[in-house]
Amino acid sequence: MPTAFDQGRDELFSHILRCGVLEAAPEHQKEWMDDTMQYVADRYTDLKPEELTQLRVLGERFCQPVVRRAPVQSTEAPATEPAAVVESEAAEPETVEVSA
Repeated sequence: MPTAFDQGRDELFSHILRCGVLEAAPEHQKEWMDDTMQYVADRYTDLKPEELTQLRVLGERFCQPVVRRAPVQSTEAPATEPAAVVESEAAEPETVEVSA
């Protein structure tokens, strides 16, 4: 059986996804989080103040944008070529010289 913390966390994440707070400006996210955490505290009265703080931290982290890794620099040619180039090569095969 899930704990009150687990239920509160799941409900908080669900609200975040449904309410569109991810696209909101940081000041609106804070205001929204203040209101939502008050709702969670009222709904899950078994949660201790430390647990509510933990839930808020989790919720704020969940709202943060994903940090993308820098693209890996490759010295190799791309694996695929545009269709037009592939078709022209098929029509006119390239001559390759082999040295001995």
